[in-house]
Amino acid sequence: MDSKSPSYDAIVIGAGFTGMYQLYMLRKMGLSVKGYDLAEDFGGNWYRNRYPGCRVDTESHVYCYAFSADILQEWSWSEQYASQPEVLRYLNFAVDKMDIREHYQFNTLIISAKYSDAQNLWFVELGDGSTQSCRFLFSATGPLSIPQMPSYDGVNSFLGEAYHSYFWPRDEAGSPTGKNIDFTGKRVGVVGTGATGVQIITEVAKSAGELFVFQRTPNWCAPLGNGPIDTKMMDGIKENYGEIIDFVKNTQSGMPHTFLDKSALEVSDEEREIILEKLYKEPGYGIWFGNFYDLFTNKEANILVSKFIEKKIRERVNDQQIADKLIPKNHGFGTKRVPLESGYYEVFNQNNVHLIDIHEDPIVKILPNGIRTGSRDHELDIIIYATGFDGITGALDKIEIVGKNGDSLKEVWADGPSTYLGLQVSGFPNFFTLVAAHNGAGFCNIPICGQMQVEWIDKMLRHMKQHSLEFVEPSVQAENEWTEEVYRLMEKTLLGQTDSWFMGINSNVAGKNKRRALVYVGGSVRYRETCEAIERDGYKGFLMR
Repeated sequence: MDSKSPSYDAIVIGAGFTGMYQLYMLRKMGLSVKGYDLAEDFGGNWYRNRYPGCRVDTESHVYCYAFSADILQEWSWSEQYASQPEVLRYLNFAVDKMDIREHYQFNTLIISAKYSDAQNLWFVELGDGSTQSCRFLFSATGPLSIPQMPSYDGVNSFLGEAYHSYFWPRDEAGSPTGKNIDFTGKRVGVVGTGATGVQIITEVAKSAGELFVFQRTPNWCAPLGNGPIDTKMMDGIKENYGEIIDFVKNTQSGMPHTFLDKSALEVSDEEREIILEKLYKEPGYGIWFGNFYDLFTNKEANILVSKFIEKKIRERVNDQQIADKLIPKNHGFGTKRVPLESGYYEVFNQNNVHLIDIHEDPIVKILPNGIRTGSRDHELDIIIYATGFDGITGALDKIEIVGKNGDSLKEVWADGPSTYLGLQVSGFPNFFTLVAAHNGAGFCNIPICGQMQVEWIDKMLRHMKQHSLEFVEPSVQAENEWTEEVYRLMEKTLLGQTDSWFMGINSNVAGKNKRRALVYVGGSVRYRETCEAIERDGYKGFLMR
């Protein structure tokens, strides 16, 4: 194909919250565009994750498309923290409102994306062997979309039912819900106690005959505080949506929580206890993103908050030896993602629930009839793997992305991502990475923060269209300065001292053991203000022609 006739002006990879909105905005600009996704339909992670107990940990009414008054006013949420089926129904409602259904192709694997410098085009190879070309390429693959199975010996030998949380079977064709597995009287093993594992364990414990929880690393969990949203409450939200959206766009997390303007060290023990008790009882992430301002930066302050959460765990778990195992020893509260729960700790007061610390009693092998640890064999009917994801960069690693110098993105990022604003990479012109490394992925309310990224890119592309420009990439200097800023900010926090997927450490993924800052921790407001300043300065740091 010659440079004047690409298949499409733009291609979007991903059909979740951000990818769908990006495609919609490109269509509004008048560009020809095609979206691809490996799944069978819209929804991104909310299409895939159908496991028992799956729901949002951000308030439903702000886990939304804020750009559309019609969507805000016409959709009513039923719960303060929506379940997966409701989120998926919402996304399909939004798809029809945006009228983008015909522009997506599903069940489509992206093999490679290679840039032609001579033609200033990207050539995208699909799983069926065909190739499509475009001027602009957008990845909206999500920060947690590449699930990881453990590499235990015999993992494929189990003869009972085995499920990974990400690949939970559908209830039936076209249904937004996952298959209702009957756990009644069954011996169930759950491997993993991250945010997903916590939700699954709490749900499965309601009916399982025996539940064996294989815990590698305990997490600091806090109450979700879910409840129904009645008509009166929803009407009040709709009436005040303008103020609500303005507020969350100006918080550090894109959520309806702001940090306190005081240090945990400057208040008395009594006042600190009152404040933390109040936060603990409030629904949502107030305990994480509405805590003392130095929670993430001052070790002494973090220890005080962690001791409070430890006390709450001990109050809720009867057996203090079990409580000891459930309390993290290698990181402070909030320095890794905080799972929100609805009775998780009380599960371990049930006689039919058994906690196996696999640091003390490691998994040796998966057997045809269960799981062997160092001390014994655990006979099981069902195994559920909640073993996490290859976070942030995993999805892009799966695609052979080759830039103008013949270098692959995976090779360029071998020692960690290097980006400008987390949106572009030098040497990869006209390629945009949304809700990805260095732009807030994993540390922000994705629908709100992703929307702001899409809208900023939209202004850039309109600027380029107005000036007849068809090429944009960051300068090496701008990229290096931004990447250094990402690391500088991370190093000032306790998150930078903690092993987590925020820092590229993932024990489930071979080779993912280098410390490298994957997320931007400067906050949503600072990120937006930086982007706006660059825009005012004529898109400083971007090379355009």
